[in-house]
Amino acid sequence: MDNTLIILLILQNESVRERTSGKLESAGHEVILASDSVEAVNFLRSHQADLVLTEVDIGDVDGWRLSRLIRSGILASGKDLPILLVTENHCERIAETTARMFDINKVISYQELDLVVDVVGQVIADQGNFNKPQDILVIEDTEDTANLVQRMLKHKFNIDIAYDGVAGIKAFREKAYDIVLLDIMMPGMSGDEVLDVIIELNPKQVVIAMTAHGTIDLAELMLVKGAADYIQKPFKAEQLRKVCDIAAKREDFIVSNEQFAAKTQELKNEQQKYYSLSKTHYRILDSLSSIVIEVTAKGRILFLNNAWYKCTGFMVSESIGKLFTDFIQDSSFMLKHNIEESFNQLLSGKRQHDQIEVKLIKNDGGYFWCEINLNPYFDENGEIVGISGTIDDISVRKKAEQRLKHVALHDTLTGIHNRYYFDNELKNVASIATRTGIFHSLIYLDLDHFKIINDSQGHHQGDLVLKEIARLLSERTRASDTLCRIGGDEFAILLTNTSVEDAEKVALEICQTIADSSFQFADQVYKVSCSIGISVIDGKAISSEIYLQQADIAMFAAKEQGRNRVHLYTEDDNVTDELKQSFEWAQKLQKALLEDNILLHFQPIIDVKTREIEYFEALVRLQVDGQIILPGEFIPSLEKAEDMTLLDRHVIGKALNLMKTYSSLTKVAINLSAQAFGDDRLLAFIEEKLNQYKIEPSRVIFELTESASLSNLTGTQRMVNHLNELGCGFSIDDFGTGFSTFSYLKQIPAESVKIDGSFVKDMLKDPTDAALVKAIHETAQALNKKTVAEFVENEQTLMKLSELGVHYAQGYHISKPMDIKGLEDSRTQLNPAVVKVC
Repeated sequence: MDNTLIILLILQNESVRERTSGKLESAGHEVILASDSVEAVNFLRSHQADLVLTEVDIGDVDGWRLSRLIRSGILASGKDLPILLVTENHCERIAETTARMFDINKVISYQELDLVVDVVGQVIADQGNFNKPQDILVIEDTEDTANLVQRMLKHKFNIDIAYDGVAGIKAFREKAYDIVLLDIMMPGMSGDEVLDVIIELNPKQVVIAMTAHGTIDLAELMLVKGAADYIQKPFKAEQLRKVCDIAAKREDFIVSNEQFAAKTQELKNEQQKYYSLSKTHYRILDSLSSIVIEVTAKGRILFLNNAWYKCTGFMVSESIGKLFTDFIQDSSFMLKHNIEESFNQLLSGKRQHDQIEVKLIKNDGGYFWCEINLNPYFDENGEIVGISGTIDDISVRKKAEQRLKHVALHDTLTGIHNRYYFDNELKNVASIATRTGIFHSLIYLDLDHFKIINDSQGHHQGDLVLKEIARLLSERTRASDTLCRIGGDEFAILLTNTSVEDAEKVALEICQTIADSSFQFADQVYKVSCSIGISVIDGKAISSEIYLQQADIAMFAAKEQGRNRVHLYTEDDNVTDELKQSFEWAQKLQKALLEDNILLHFQPIIDVKTREIEYFEALVRLQVDGQIILPGEFIPSLEKAEDMTLLDRHVIGKALNLMKTYSSLTKVAINLSAQAFGDDRLLAFIEEKLNQYKIEPSRVIFELTESASLSNLTGTQRMVNHLNELGCGFSIDDFGTGFSTFSYLKQIPAESVKIDGSFVKDMLKDPTDAALVKAIHETAQALNKKTVAEFVENEQTLMKLSELGVHYAQGYHISKPMDIKGLEDSRTQLNPAVVKVC
């Protein structure tokens, strides 16, 4: 026979049908697909097939009746066509018995379809043995009785006869029989002795005892010894056939019952195992602090763990079946639409994960912030049927974010908005002015002579003054106005929908209010005034920064005119025109920066005790048209133009490059501008240059002035922490010139503090300066920070610093700043009486 078979496959489930068909076709068979009995019968009416593989539920004519229809012989395929039946629930012996009853070659389970090629081969190979009659051994000493039995049973069974017990046992040993008919009363070896031997050889053998002299006791004895049934002679053909039919099925019943019992026990064991596993999973789920949730494709809650009740106060049983969106605190259409859209994206497979932050309501009327992580889940066929996920309470994080947001947008000292907030609001107002043509006004305020209070009363008292000024300004502004502290003693007010005339009135009132205020410390009273610049936000400037520059210029004009006054910026104002030119000059300097006309000079900083060089400070010089320009001439302009970032990068790159080239630069301090701390990419730039030039980070100290540190305390802390992580040092420069310093000093992780030279220079003549130097040193030392004194111009000052315990010093008495050539020849440049040259 050709190995290729024509197989009619009748399976209703498309995926199962295609999978089974694929396996058979891969084995070289031709497969005819039918989805129901109608298609199958139509094919078999006029076509031949080598095998039919069908399931039970195939439409109007089920698999059992289709088998009987085939066996009737009325179809073109013939009545001997092999039939393979697939069933949902499967017990092997029941399947075999059922197959015989319906003339089906083999019954298998759906799980066995994975082995369908082997099963088909087995059915074809066993086709010749299909429905073979059962074998019966008749052990009867009376020939007439034996022949009678043969005549009665030969149409249904194969009959072998043995005429005594010995012959019967011999035949039983040589061949397997389905049934043994055993005469009990035989000469020689009696029937009960033969029964003992047969049962010993095969305890499950079906034996029917026959006797003409039967009693109840004898029948009971035979059954106890292992006989399956008992029939008394003489018997009728119908009676014998019935006993044999029952006996033939006895083994099926016994084995089926055993298999069913084993299957039932297996299912019970599996059920118990899954029940235990389920309880374990529920215990684990209920122990989680995260809510575990499943929702249907329509958004209704399908499952929740006990964390739901703990977080919301709603009973799990009451929440199941409800729409998840019913528990969202914000019931706005847009939010619910966004959540439904997220569900749709997940259910359609366009997205595999989504994260949402919403507020869920609580049973007590409150709410809590939560983070929801969602994923689609699938059925056994890989189809998306719902959404599962976790819900975590993020209320603590949200509160922290709100606090951080407040800190990020507000000045930590005064509580009013800070520079970051101001810059964004100015952009918004400028944009509105551009779109609408409505004018707004900007007031820029700087306190006059505020440094006197800071220097004489200390920064703590200065902080109190700043707080009071902020309070006074808050009282003079409307709810629609924006009040910000944008620097140490600098404030700005955005007046929306305000004319120039009204802005000038507000500014004059502010000037008068501050001038009328007084601040008493002990027995001394201080007066503070302010200078105010005003710019008109008319929507014509190319950027919002222009308005701030204009107000800044106007404020400087107010100071130049005598302070405690208001000045309005106008394009044709001679006073502001001069200040404006300084900003234009800053633009010219940008070109010089881009052309790398930057020089670095180095001034040594020595250990006051040992007089040995500890490190060098890199000091920037700008070369323009052959002239050397000192920082004091161009740095303020660059700061006003907010172009310090470019200079910062030039100086860092050049300094590190020189450190690589010249071994004499063992350790260098590099100054950073305040704007550096707003440059998110500066840290990466520093790290890149350190790696590029192979400079150990510990050889580099970054310096920032005190006032610059205070202008962005949060940014300073963040930047310094990152620099420390890199391994670089950090120092506060010009300490004592800023505002509110002492309250912040401990918050800045600097390793050293540089005492401002204005105190050091005159400390021998001015006891106040000497006291300030001592106080700064002692405060820094208490905070485990080193101190560096600037402007050391004579030996007496150096000795005094040593006496006070100041750690390091720099100044013209030690050495003037040198270019790199002078540094290389430092033995001739340094003062040998002051510095020990190694």
